[in-house]
Amino acid sequence: MDFLLLSITSLLALINPIGIIPTYIGIISSYNPEDQKEITYKAILCAFIVLMTFSIMGTLIFSFFNITIDAFKIVGGILFIRIGLDMVESKVSRTKSTPQEEKEASTKEEVAYSPLGVPLIAGPGAITSVMILSNQVSNSMEKTLFILSIIICMILTYIALIMGSRLSKKIGTTGIRIIQRLMGIILMVIAVQFIIDGLTPIIYEWNYQLR
Repeated sequence: MDFLLLSITSLLALINPIGIIPTYIGIISSYNPEDQKEITYKAILCAFIVLMTFSIMGTLIFSFFNITIDAFKIVGGILFIRIGLDMVESKVSRTKSTPQEEKEASTKEEVAYSPLGVPLIAGPGAITSVMILSNQVSNSMEKTLFILSIIICMILTYIALIMGSRLSKKIGTTGIRIIQRLMGIILMVIAVQFIIDGLTPIIYEWNYQLR
């Protein structure tokens, strides 16, 4: 359960479904409600496939580039701190999407896959997180819980985006910013823990070699 909660919390903080609502509304506002639902569904499906692909290929990527999970945790933690700081300052992270990407996406299919699916939902932070978490899976139960955590995050993100306009009106810009800042703080705490987890075995190894 600890692993499940860690996976859900870190992924939700990185995807930041409440925080991306203003950007999401700006991208799909020109479409009718039916098209908006279709675009959102395809975007979520695209993000899910991307995250699952990288979670499966994580070990292969580490082996191919001769990267250790500890080094990846440190780099991932640094990336998460940067994203978390942007969230605390109520900024749209540049790792999410760029104005050029939003401008070039003209059709429903293009909008659904990019910039909504990637990188707005499945951005570099979320991809890094699933790669790190997938390498911490040690048995079939944890593997099942990990996949379940991705599914839960996608469902919650879909609900948040579909209700985006209503949520935006009810809680307002201030409410969205408060939630975004709280998620940013949680993300930075997770980031620090990732860095500590990555540095600990390296420090132990250095101490062992110095003895």
